[in-house]
Amino acid sequence: MPSFTDSLKSCRRTRERDSELGTRASVRDGATAMLSPPGQLLRLLRRALTALWSALASTWLWRAPSGAVAKESAATPPAVPLSVNYHFTRQCNYKCGFCFHTAKSSFVLPLEEAKRGLRLLQQAGMEKINFSGGEPFLQERGEFVGKLVQFCKQELKLPSVSIVSNGSMIKERWFKRYGQYLDILAVSCDSFCEEVNVLIGRGQGKKNHVENLQKLKKWCQVYGVAFKINSVINRFNMEEDMNEQIKALNPVRWKVFQCLLIEGENTGADALREAERFVISDEDFERFLHHHKDVSCLVPESNQKMRDSYLILDEYMRFLNCTGGRKEPSRSILDVGVEEAIKFSGFDEKMFFRRGGRYVWSKADMALEW
Repeated sequence: MPSFTDSLKSCRRTRERDSELGTRASVRDGATAMLSPPGQLLRLLRRALTALWSALASTWLWRAPSGAVAKESAATPPAVPLSVNYHFTRQCNYKCGFCFHTAKSSFVLPLEEAKRGLRLLQQAGMEKINFSGGEPFLQERGEFVGKLVQFCKQELKLPSVSIVSNGSMIKERWFKRYGQYLDILAVSCDSFCEEVNVLIGRGQGKKNHVENLQKLKKWCQVYGVAFKINSVINRFNMEEDMNEQIKALNPVRWKVFQCLLIEGENTGADALREAERFVISDEDFERFLHHHKDVSCLVPESNQKMRDSYLILDEYMRFLNCTGGRKEPSRSILDVGVEEAIKFSGFDEKMFFRRGGRYVWSKADMALEW
Protein backbone atom coordinates (compact mmCIF):
# COMPACT_ATOMS: atom_id res chain seq x y z
CA MET A 1 0.00 0.00 0.00
CA PRO A 2 1.45 3.42 -0.90
CA SER A 3 2.49 5.58 2.06
CA PHE A 4 0.92 8.92 2.87
CA THR A 5 4.07 10.65 1.60
CA ASP A 6 3.75 8.81 -1.74
CA SER A 7 0.12 9.93 -1.98
CA LEU A 8 1.12 13.51 -1.40
CA LYS A 9 3.74 13.29 -4.14
CA SER A 10 1.13 11.78 -6.47
CA CYS A 11 -1.26 14.63 -5.66
CA ARG A 12 1.39 17.17 -6.45
CA ARG A 13 2.17 15.54 -9.82
CA THR A 14 -1.57 15.44 -10.61
CA ARG A 15 -1.94 19.07 -9.70
CA GLU A 16 0.96 20.08 -11.96
CA ARG A 17 -0.39 17.98 -14.84
CA ASP A 18 -3.94 19.27 -14.45
CA SER A 19 -2.71 22.82 -14.21
CA GLU A 20 -0.74 22.44 -17.44
CA LEU A 21 -3.64 20.76 -19.25
CA GLY A 22 -6.04 23.35 -17.91
CA THR A 23 -3.88 26.16 -19.24
CA ARG A 24 -3.72 24.57 -22.68
CA ALA A 25 -7.46 23.98 -22.71
CA SER A 26 -8.17 27.55 -21.67
CA VAL A 27 -6.10 28.93 -24.51
CA ARG A 28 -7.62 26.55 -27.05
CA ASP A 29 -11.20 26.75 -25.87
CA GLY A 30 -11.08 30.46 -25.11
CA ALA A 31 -10.42 31.18 -28.75
CA THR A 32 -13.72 29.56 -29.75
CA ALA A 33 -15.77 30.58 -26.74
CA MET A 34 -16.93 33.87 -28.27
CA LEU A 35 -18.35 31.92 -31.23
CA SER A 36 -20.01 29.18 -29.12
CA PRO A 37 -23.62 29.00 -27.95
CA PRO A 38 -24.37 29.63 -24.21
CA GLY A 39 -24.53 25.87 -23.36
CA GLN A 40 -21.02 25.24 -24.62
CA LEU A 41 -19.76 28.32 -22.77
CA LEU A 42 -21.28 26.94 -19.55
CA ARG A 43 -19.54 23.62 -20.06
CA LEU A 44 -16.21 25.38 -20.56
CA LEU A 45 -16.75 27.37 -17.39
CA ARG A 46 -17.56 24.19 -15.45
CA ARG A 47 -14.38 22.53 -16.71
CA ALA A 48 -12.31 25.54 -15.70
CA LEU A 49 -13.84 25.56 -12.22
CA THR A 50 -13.21 21.81 -11.85
CA ALA A 51 -9.54 22.25 -12.79
CA LEU A 52 -9.24 25.14 -10.34
CA TRP A 53 -10.81 23.11 -7.52
CA SER A 54 -8.48 20.19 -8.24
CA ALA A 55 -5.46 22.46 -8.00
CA LEU A 56 -6.66 24.12 -4.79
CA ALA A 57 -7.61 20.81 -3.17
CA SER A 58 -4.27 19.17 -3.90
CA THR A 59 -2.44 22.28 -2.68
CA TRP A 60 -4.40 22.12 0.57
CA LEU A 61 -3.69 18.39 0.85
CA TRP A 62 0.02 19.01 0.34
CA ARG A 63 0.28 21.71 2.97
CA ALA A 64 -2.31 20.90 5.58
CA PRO A 65 -1.94 17.43 7.07
CA SER A 66 1.20 17.91 9.15
CA GLY A 67 -0.34 15.68 11.79
CA ALA A 68 -0.66 12.84 9.31
CA VAL A 69 2.98 13.25 8.24
CA ALA A 70 4.01 13.29 11.89
CA LYS A 71 1.89 10.18 12.46
CA GLU A 72 3.67 8.32 9.68
CA SER A 73 7.05 9.50 11.01
CA ALA A 74 6.10 8.43 14.51
CA ALA A 75 5.21 4.98 13.18
CA THR A 76 8.87 4.51 12.19
CA PRO A 77 10.73 3.17 15.23
CA PRO A 78 13.71 5.29 16.33
CA ALA A 79 17.23 4.00 15.73
CA VAL A 80 18.74 1.88 18.48
CA PRO A 81 21.96 3.49 19.80
CA LEU A 82 23.94 0.26 19.50
CA SER A 83 27.31 2.03 19.37
CA VAL A 84 27.80 5.59 20.64
CA ASN A 85 30.77 7.95 20.52
CA TYR A 86 30.79 10.30 23.52
CA HIS A 87 33.08 13.31 23.01
CA PHE A 88 32.91 14.43 26.64
CA THR A 89 35.64 17.06 26.21
CA ARG A 90 36.82 19.29 23.37
CA GLN A 91 40.12 20.18 25.02
CA CYS A 92 43.31 18.70 23.56
CA ASN A 93 47.08 19.02 23.97
CA TYR A 94 47.70 18.50 20.24
CA LYS A 95 46.83 20.81 17.37
CA CYS A 96 46.10 18.47 14.47
CA GLY A 97 45.35 20.65 11.46
CA PHE A 98 42.42 18.55 10.23
CA CYS A 99 40.71 18.00 13.61
CA PHE A 100 36.91 18.05 13.20
CA HIS A 101 36.00 18.26 16.91
CA THR A 102 37.88 21.33 18.06
CA ALA A 103 38.22 23.17 21.39
CA LYS A 104 35.22 25.49 20.97
CA SER A 105 34.18 24.84 24.57
CA SER A 106 35.89 23.85 27.82
CA PHE A 107 32.71 22.40 29.30
CA VAL A 108 32.70 18.90 30.81
CA LEU A 109 29.63 17.41 32.48
CA PRO A 110 29.86 16.57 36.18
CA LEU A 111 30.71 12.90 36.60
CA GLU A 112 27.32 11.89 38.02
CA GLU A 113 25.43 13.62 35.19
CA ALA A 114 27.61 11.85 32.63
CA LYS A 115 26.84 8.54 34.35
CA ARG A 116 23.12 9.33 34.27
CA GLY A 117 23.28 9.91 30.52
CA LEU A 118 25.24 6.70 29.98
CA ARG A 119 22.62 4.75 31.91
CA LEU A 120 19.89 6.25 29.69
CA LEU A 121 21.82 5.09 26.62
CA GLN A 122 22.27 1.59 28.05
CA GLN A 123 18.53 1.38 28.76
CA ALA A 124 17.87 2.43 25.14
CA GLY A 125 19.97 -0.48 23.79
CA MET A 126 23.57 0.74 23.73
CA GLU A 127 26.12 -2.10 23.69
CA LYS A 128 29.30 -0.18 22.90
CA ILE A 129 30.51 3.17 24.21
CA ASN A 130 33.56 4.93 22.81
CA PHE A 131 35.04 7.82 24.81
CA SER A 132 36.71 10.46 22.71
CA GLY A 133 37.54 14.16 22.64
CA GLY A 134 39.50 16.32 22.38
CA GLU A 135 41.91 14.25 24.40
CA PRO A 136 40.10 12.07 26.98
CA PHE A 137 43.14 11.76 29.28
CA LEU A 138 43.41 15.53 29.82
CA GLN A 139 40.49 15.64 32.28
CA GLU A 140 41.82 14.88 35.78
CA ARG A 141 44.86 13.21 34.16
CA GLY A 142 42.77 10.30 33.01
CA GLU A 143 40.85 9.73 36.25
CA PHE A 144 37.60 11.12 34.82
CA VAL A 145 37.54 8.80 31.80
CA GLY A 146 38.80 5.95 34.00
CA LYS A 147 35.81 6.30 36.31
CA LEU A 148 33.45 6.35 33.31
CA VAL A 149 35.09 3.24 31.86
CA GLN A 150 34.75 1.42 35.19
CA PHE A 151 31.11 2.50 35.56
CA CYS A 152 30.19 1.31 32.05
CA LYS A 153 31.80 -2.09 32.46
CA GLN A 154 31.13 -2.78 36.14
CA GLU A 155 27.67 -1.27 36.67
CA LEU A 156 26.13 -0.99 33.20
CA LYS A 157 27.84 -4.23 32.09
CA LEU A 158 28.30 -3.01 28.53
CA PRO A 159 29.83 -5.60 26.19
CA SER A 160 32.33 -3.06 24.84
CA VAL A 161 34.03 0.00 26.31
CA SER A 162 36.68 1.80 24.27
CA ILE A 163 38.73 5.00 24.20
CA VAL A 164 40.27 6.97 21.33
CA SER A 165 43.36 8.90 22.44
CA ASN A 166 46.48 10.47 21.00
CA GLY A 167 48.29 8.43 23.66
CA SER A 168 50.58 11.19 24.88
CA MET A 169 49.20 11.40 28.44
CA ILE A 170 48.55 7.74 29.28
CA LYS A 171 50.58 6.31 32.16
CA GLU A 172 51.05 2.67 33.15
CA ARG A 173 49.38 3.34 36.51
CA TRP A 174 46.16 4.07 34.58
CA PHE A 175 46.28 0.57 33.06
CA LYS A 176 46.92 -0.93 36.50
CA ARG A 177 43.79 0.70 37.89
CA TYR A 178 41.37 0.73 34.94
CA GLY A 179 42.77 -1.61 32.26
CA GLN A 180 40.56 -4.52 33.36
CA TYR A 181 37.44 -2.49 32.46
CA LEU A 182 38.63 -1.38 29.00
CA ASP A 183 38.05 -3.51 25.91
CA ILE A 184 39.79 -1.43 23.23
CA LEU A 185 42.31 1.40 23.24
CA ALA A 186 42.51 3.17 19.87
CA VAL A 187 45.58 5.36 19.46
CA SER A 188 45.80 7.97 16.73
CA CYS A 189 48.86 7.63 14.50
CA ASP A 190 48.92 9.34 11.13
CA SER A 191 52.57 8.77 10.28
CA PHE A 192 55.61 6.79 11.33
CA CYS A 193 57.80 9.73 10.33
CA GLU A 194 58.18 12.20 13.20
CA GLU A 195 58.69 15.13 10.83
CA VAL A 196 55.31 14.42 9.24
CA ASN A 197 53.67 14.21 12.67
CA VAL A 198 55.05 17.67 13.45
CA LEU A 199 53.67 19.00 10.14
CA ILE A 200 50.25 17.53 10.92
CA GLY A 201 50.23 18.94 14.46
CA ARG A 202 50.91 15.79 16.50
CA GLY A 203 54.41 16.83 17.54
CA GLN A 204 54.94 17.49 21.25
CA GLY A 205 58.39 18.73 22.09
CA LYS A 206 60.92 16.02 22.83
CA LYS A 207 58.35 13.22 23.11
CA ASN A 208 58.47 10.92 20.10
CA HIS A 209 54.95 9.98 19.01
CA VAL A 210 56.01 6.73 17.32
CA GLU A 211 58.08 5.52 20.30
CA ASN A 212 55.16 6.28 22.58
CA LEU A 213 52.89 4.20 20.33
CA GLN A 214 55.14 1.17 20.77
CA LYS A 215 55.12 1.61 24.56
CA LEU A 216 51.30 1.75 24.60
CA LYS A 217 51.12 -1.43 22.54
CA LYS A 218 53.27 -3.18 25.16
CA TRP A 219 51.03 -2.00 28.04
CA CYS A 220 47.95 -3.21 26.18
CA GLN A 221 49.58 -6.65 25.95
CA VAL A 222 50.44 -6.71 29.66
CA TYR A 223 46.99 -5.58 30.86
CA GLY A 224 44.83 -7.43 28.34
CA VAL A 225 43.45 -4.52 26.32
CA ALA A 226 42.83 -4.80 22.57
CA PHE A 227 45.12 -2.39 20.72
CA LYS A 228 43.80 -0.42 17.75
CA ILE A 229 45.30 2.28 15.51
CA ASN A 230 43.44 5.16 13.84
CA SER A 231 45.02 7.01 10.91
CA VAL A 232 43.71 10.03 9.00
CA ILE A 233 45.00 10.02 5.45
CA ASN A 234 45.81 13.51 4.21
CA ARG A 235 48.09 15.39 1.84
CA PHE A 236 51.15 14.92 4.06
CA ASN A 237 50.98 11.14 4.52
CA MET A 238 49.09 9.82 1.49
CA GLU A 239 52.32 8.61 -0.17
CA GLU A 240 53.73 6.97 2.96
CA ASP A 241 54.27 3.21 3.04
CA MET A 242 53.02 2.02 6.44
CA ASN A 243 52.83 -1.70 5.64
CA GLU A 244 55.85 -2.84 7.65
CA GLN A 245 55.13 -0.77 10.77
CA ILE A 246 51.45 -1.68 10.99
CA LYS A 247 52.15 -5.38 10.55
CA ALA A 248 54.82 -5.20 13.28
CA LEU A 249 52.44 -3.49 15.73
CA ASN A 250 49.69 -5.95 14.77
CA PRO A 251 46.62 -4.01 16.01
CA VAL A 252 43.25 -5.76 16.14
CA ARG A 253 41.99 -3.05 13.76
CA TRP A 254 43.65 -0.34 11.71
CA LYS A 255 41.01 2.30 11.01
CA VAL A 256 42.00 4.39 7.99
CA PHE A 257 39.96 7.57 7.53
CA GLN A 258 39.88 9.97 4.61
CA CYS A 259 40.44 13.54 5.81
CA LEU A 260 36.96 15.06 6.30
CA LEU A 261 35.81 18.70 6.24
CA ILE A 262 33.13 19.80 8.72
CA GLU A 263 31.80 23.35 8.46
CA GLY A 264 32.37 25.33 11.65
CA GLU A 265 35.01 22.89 12.94
CA ASN A 266 37.86 22.68 10.42
CA THR A 267 36.54 24.83 7.57
CA GLY A 268 34.54 28.04 7.28
CA ALA A 269 34.63 31.48 8.89
CA ASP A 270 33.88 30.30 12.44
CA ALA A 271 36.22 27.28 12.39
CA LEU A 272 39.28 26.86 14.62
CA ARG A 273 41.15 24.89 11.94
CA GLU A 274 41.78 25.34 8.23
CA ALA A 275 41.84 21.78 6.96
CA GLU A 276 41.52 22.53 3.25
CA ARG A 277 45.28 22.11 2.79
CA PHE A 278 45.06 18.56 4.19
CA VAL A 279 42.22 17.31 1.97
CA ILE A 280 42.86 14.59 -0.59
CA SER A 281 40.74 13.31 -3.46
CA ASP A 282 38.81 10.04 -3.48
CA GLU A 283 41.35 8.75 -6.01
CA ASP A 284 44.26 9.57 -3.67
CA PHE A 285 42.51 7.76 -0.84
CA GLU A 286 41.84 4.69 -2.99
CA ARG A 287 45.51 4.65 -4.04
CA PHE A 288 46.60 4.58 -0.41
CA LEU A 289 44.19 1.73 0.32
CA HIS A 290 45.42 -0.24 -2.69
CA HIS A 291 49.03 0.17 -1.57
CA HIS A 292 48.10 -1.30 1.85
CA LYS A 293 45.65 -3.96 0.65
CA ASP A 294 47.74 -6.78 2.16
CA VAL A 295 47.31 -5.48 5.71
CA SER A 296 44.62 -7.82 7.01
CA CYS A 297 43.43 -5.56 9.87
CA LEU A 298 42.82 -2.53 7.61
CA VAL A 299 39.32 -1.02 7.89
CA PRO A 300 38.88 1.87 5.42
CA GLU A 301 36.40 4.72 5.83
CA SER A 302 35.86 7.25 3.07
CA ASN A 303 34.06 10.57 3.59
CA GLN A 304 30.84 8.98 2.34
CA LYS A 305 31.00 6.17 4.89
CA MET A 306 32.06 8.41 7.75
CA ARG A 307 29.79 11.42 7.67
CA ASP A 308 26.43 10.05 8.85
CA SER A 309 27.20 6.53 10.11
CA TYR A 310 28.30 7.49 13.62
CA LEU A 311 26.17 8.39 16.62
CA ILE A 312 28.10 11.28 18.15
CA LEU A 313 27.34 12.88 21.50
CA ASP A 314 28.97 16.19 22.34
CA GLU A 315 30.04 17.46 25.75
CA TYR A 316 26.41 18.33 26.62
CA MET A 317 25.23 14.85 25.56
CA ARG A 318 23.54 16.19 22.44
CA PHE A 319 23.52 14.09 19.27
CA LEU A 320 25.37 15.86 16.45
CA ASN A 321 23.77 15.78 13.00
CA CYS A 322 26.40 16.07 10.24
CA THR A 323 24.13 15.49 7.22
CA GLY A 324 24.35 19.15 6.16
CA GLY A 325 28.15 19.25 6.29
CA ARG A 326 28.26 20.84 9.77
CA LYS A 327 27.40 19.63 13.27
CA GLU A 328 23.84 20.54 14.24
CA PRO A 329 23.05 19.53 17.85
CA SER A 330 19.86 17.89 19.08
CA ARG A 331 18.53 18.60 22.55
CA SER A 332 20.42 16.82 25.31
CA ILE A 333 19.42 13.27 26.18
CA LEU A 334 19.54 14.45 29.80
CA ASP A 335 16.60 16.77 29.07
CA VAL A 336 14.45 14.91 26.52
CA GLY A 337 15.64 11.30 26.68
CA VAL A 338 17.43 9.16 24.10
CA GLU A 339 14.42 8.28 21.94
CA GLU A 340 13.49 11.92 21.34
CA ALA A 341 17.03 13.23 20.86
CA ILE A 342 18.12 10.48 18.46
CA LYS A 343 15.42 11.52 15.97
CA PHE A 344 17.56 14.55 15.16
CA SER A 345 20.89 12.72 14.92
CA GLY A 346 20.83 12.20 11.12
CA PHE A 347 22.13 8.69 11.82
CA ASP A 348 22.38 6.41 8.78
CA GLU A 349 21.88 3.00 10.37
CA LYS A 350 22.25 1.12 7.06
CA MET A 351 25.64 2.74 6.40
CA PHE A 352 26.69 1.92 9.97
CA PHE A 353 26.24 -1.80 9.27
CA ARG A 354 27.59 -1.50 5.70
CA ARG A 355 30.87 0.00 6.89
CA GLY A 356 31.29 -2.80 9.44
CA GLY A 357 30.26 -0.75 12.46
CA ARG A 358 29.16 -3.92 14.23
CA TYR A 359 32.09 -6.28 14.81
CA VAL A 360 33.63 -8.41 17.56
CA TRP A 361 34.16 -5.52 19.98
CA SER A 362 34.33 -7.21 23.39
CA LYS A 363 37.75 -8.45 24.49
CA ALA A 364 36.01 -11.40 26.11
CA ASP A 365 35.12 -12.58 22.59
CA MET A 366 38.48 -11.75 21.01
CA ALA A 367 41.31 -14.18 20.61
CA LEU A 368 43.99 -11.69 21.66
CA GLU A 369 47.23 -13.12 20.32
CA TRP A 370 50.30 -11.02 20.84
